[in-house]
Amino acid sequence: MISGTTKLIAHLGYPTESFKAPLIYNPYFEEQGIDAVVMPMGCRPEDYPAFVRLLFRLTNIHGALVTMPHKIPTMHLLDEISTNARVAGSCNAIKLGPDGKLIGDMFDGEGFVRGLKRKGQQITGARALIIGAGGVGSAIAASLAAAEIAHLALHDDNKAALEGLKARLNTWYPATPVTSGSSDPEGFDIVINATPLGMRKDDPLPVDVNRLSAGTFVGEVVMKEEITPFLAAAREKGCRYQVGTDMLFEQIPAYLEFFGFGTTTAEHLRSVARL
Repeated sequence: MISGTTKLIAHLGYPTESFKAPLIYNPYFEEQGIDAVVMPMGCRPEDYPAFVRLLFRLTNIHGALVTMPHKIPTMHLLDEISTNARVAGSCNAIKLGPDGKLIGDMFDGEGFVRGLKRKGQQITGARALIIGAGGVGSAIAASLAAAEIAHLALHDDNKAALEGLKARLNTWYPATPVTSGSSDPEGFDIVINATPLGMRKDDPLPVDVNRLSAGTFVGEVVMKEEITPFLAAAREKGCRYQVGTDMLFEQIPAYLEFFGFGTTTAEHLRSVARL
């Protein structure tokens, strides 16, 4: 039930038809007795900067979830930006500070890394290969660096995106060794597909799975189907793996903490979600 005391969390994006977050957050808020609601708000790109400024003038606004195509433009509207958002070059959460400042963070990478840790994968001291240096790949790279990964290797056919991410990592996580270029997964403890490859049946695999060892942990960000062709091939090799939707569910506890609503587990969120 929405009342005059309900805290409003906007879900900003365009279009809104595919939004899943309200079907996860709102059942959880109802179950926990939290007087808050996530509300989809479709905003066209040309209207976005002006809309965000007005949105956060509302007296019952608490924060916002940000999705495509607004993650990058949001960066220019914030007063305070987390290190992970700076490395990612994008933002997917805004909260209103007590002084009226807009505080931004990025939780895609945090969700991915929390998933790895909950599955028992060692990150500190490990070597990771990330295929894809776009928004989600950048966010994962930032969170792995924050978790003290021993070595990050990056690959993307977009050289500008690749070098941009490498430069941001060198700036904000100078102690983390970063290399770029090769997509060869041999010798890595963690291999991550952070590209859209796998959305279509005829997509090529992001890496040569014949070069994977059974001890490699393989991660996926594509959510269209649980076991993508990449994960299926890695599973055949005996690899442990993480499905794309795990990143979504694992980051929601981080969002809840950011917004001051306590925390929970991905398993509990899956049990109450109405997807």
